[in-house]
Amino acid sequence: MSSEATWRSEDEPEMHVPSGAADWARVLRRAIPFALVTFGCLALLLLVRLIERPIFGLHRPWTPAITRFVCRTAFFIMGIRRTVHGQPMEGLGAQVSNHVSWLDIFALNACDRIYFVSKAEVAGWPGIGWLARATGTVFINRDRREAQAQSALLEQRLGAGHRLLFFPEGTSTDGLRVLPFKTTLFQAFHADDVSDEFQVQPITLVYHGPDGEDPRFYGWWADMEFGEHFLKVLRQKRQGSVEIYYHPPISVAEAGGRKALARQCERAVRDGLAAAMVDAPLEAGD
Repeated sequence: MSSEATWRSEDEPEMHVPSGAADWARVLRRAIPFALVTFGCLALLLLVRLIERPIFGLHRPWTPAITRFVCRTAFFIMGIRRTVHGQPMEGLGAQVSNHVSWLDIFALNACDRIYFVSKAEVAGWPGIGWLARATGTVFINRDRREAQAQSALLEQRLGAGHRLLFFPEGTSTDGLRVLPFKTTLFQAFHADDVSDEFQVQPITLVYHGPDGEDPRFYGWWADMEFGEHFLKVLRQKRQGSVEIYYHPPISVAEAGGRKALARQCERAVRDGLAAAMVDAPLEAGD
């Protein structure tokens, strides 16, 4: 099976893992309520799903509210400020975003009822994999030999009215750039059973590191260990922020094919990041 290319940089920011009593006290003060809220609500979600699934099947009218509560609470517990610009789309559609960190999952789930499209290996990750499966994530193998089957799976979920969200870059970065969008998954938006009213909404995620820290502080890429990065975030005394920019949705019927649609989405995300980075020095002290 072919593997997805991972973005790498020449240097990585220091992890600054907990090293003293004050650091570990801060980690525990955040980690304990984080775990209680996350896994307590996961148990509740699974219980509600036992009732929800036989009645509604693929549709989830109740459980996404639990997911949104967890993700919003997570930012409050960690002390990371979250600002939303624009509005999540309404009606039939999907969303695409640049990919920076494991925090993206919390940031995007906190704003809207969505279902992520993720690489298959994430399903086996401790913690994150359990949450992803419980919240209805679509897992795919990025293998050309399975492209047709994967496209059919996405079409099924889109046909059920699910708002899917995926990261067309195919890998995470340091948050200071947007990589070229891969076009394969955009093909699912042109299936026969997908409505002509279908739209795709580009989203730009912009992270601002804590004052005095590397601007790539929240970026998680290449061979960074999740546990180490998680502790780095929890130990931080004063946190930074994340901004979520919702751009106008793009009509699939009017886009001119999957490649043109991918280019339009990439341009919107890239322009959003460029504009936010110009304003970043003014916002850093907010």
